[in-house]
Amino acid sequence: MASGLCGAAGSVLLSSAPSGLGGRSRKMMTLWTQGREVFGAAVSAVLPENMMRGRLALQGERLLVDGRSFAPTGNVHLVGFGKAVLGMAAAAERILGDHLVRGVVSVPHGIQEALRQAGKGEMLLRPDSRITVLEGARHNLPDRDAMEAASAIRELASGLTEQDLLLVLISGGGSALLPAPTPPITLEEKQSLTRQLAAQGATIQELNTLRKALSQLKGGGLARCAHPAQVVSLILSDVIADPPELIASGPTVPSLADPGECWAILERYGLRSSLPQSVRDVLSGLGGTGTGQEQAGSGLVHNAIIGSNTLALEAASARAQELGFLPVVLSPAVCGEVQAVSRLYGLLVRFASQAQSEEGPEGSLREAILGMGPEVGVPDWDLRHTLKVLEECRGGALCLLSGGEPTVQLRGKGKGGRNQELALRVAVELGQGGSSLPAPLGVAFLSGGTDGQDGPTDAAGAIADSLLVLEAREQGLDPAEFLDNNDSYTFFTRLSGGDRLIRTGLTGTNVMDVHLVLIRGEEAGSGAHAALGKS
Repeated sequence: MASGLCGAAGSVLLSSAPSGLGGRSRKMMTLWTQGREVFGAAVSAVLPENMMRGRLALQGERLLVDGRSFAPTGNVHLVGFGKAVLGMAAAAERILGDHLVRGVVSVPHGIQEALRQAGKGEMLLRPDSRITVLEGARHNLPDRDAMEAASAIRELASGLTEQDLLLVLISGGGSALLPAPTPPITLEEKQSLTRQLAAQGATIQELNTLRKALSQLKGGGLARCAHPAQVVSLILSDVIADPPELIASGPTVPSLADPGECWAILERYGLRSSLPQSVRDVLSGLGGTGTGQEQAGSGLVHNAIIGSNTLALEAASARAQELGFLPVVLSPAVCGEVQAVSRLYGLLVRFASQAQSEEGPEGSLREAILGMGPEVGVPDWDLRHTLKVLEECRGGALCLLSGGEPTVQLRGKGKGGRNQELALRVAVELGQGGSSLPAPLGVAFLSGGTDGQDGPTDAAGAIADSLLVLEAREQGLDPAEFLDNNDSYTFFTRLSGGDRLIRTGLTGTNVMDVHLVLIRGEEAGSGAHAALGKS
């Protein structure tokens, strides 16, 4: 078990007001710094260069790709699509050298200039690169530019032979960057159908079922085009639980199109009667069998998740341990509304505070936490394990880690993102009743997007603690008003000069969000611990 990091000196207050309200202790500021370091370690672990070098290497006359060995003879081709594949492609080209024949990558509009301005030159291709970069999908929506890129990728894959190796790089956002509707369906018709399904409340699984059935490349279509070449996909996941078939709609993952299931989905949402004739024709012609389908599931195709939220949390755990904390991962799959997620974190901190007392946590508090599992996507076993660690880590330093992608219900017209709103809501939870967590228990919460972009802002997220609400009130800021208007960015910008915002700049990667709670008690002071337990 990790020991506490602060002794008596750690609780010295750096008061900014005569009353001490909003004053920041050296302990709290240290937690902020350590939180930023832990978050930085999480992001660093999933940067394209680091991920690629862990899975792609030349050893003598052999090319190792995710543990598989190939004999490169100038026969390696590369395609990619997604928000993070430019950096992945640059790293791959450095590793492959002359073994790379050519490549095509489909990336978001403006990404090259954005990376250049962010000082991420290592994620850009050389002027003499053998890889063609095509930008498209403005506003993360399929468009004609993305469709042309998809056509170029399909053309490259279709020309390969059994002597070739196709390296496929995939990351989040890849679906919008690889639009290839099955003729005679037009891009506009497919987009219209997708929008109608989403508006009617179709699930992501239902949407993907239709997308794959109506696409030439999704649902294993790219692998079918590349037959009989070897295909190896290196995938950076931005989807909870990392299902390869959902990331960019699984272009190299076998998917047997079921016409009956497609028709049932359309019937369920009342769209069958209004379908364009082109969609009817394609669905009616689905057979679900054949050599192409078998190829997508054969030994010629290998899919590997090389970067994920789980990997980021592992790196964060290692850094937290180096800093003297006992790390515990709650879940890499936290989801649901930010109100519920913030409530969970608030209850977990309260549980940790009560665990410091001789009486221990209240039974009703334990049941309230366990009851939230389904609402936030955390299995019962994970919650019970976390509560056990919180009880055992009395007086020590603990780092609770989780990841995922909560959602925000938009009610106002303010500026912010889910990470900043989550941090502000957690601060409100921690500050319920004025100051529910006395100084002996230092608590800081950080929520940040691994892509460095939280909503339409220049911040990745924000840091919160139990003193934030008091500090805001001293400065004439009411958190509730900003939350009602979904205006968390404005709140954090105005609060103390914006020093709680996390600004990393564009990172060039994306494995969803990272949440961390740093809790640091004191080795001595049982009286204070008892007071905590009664708060």
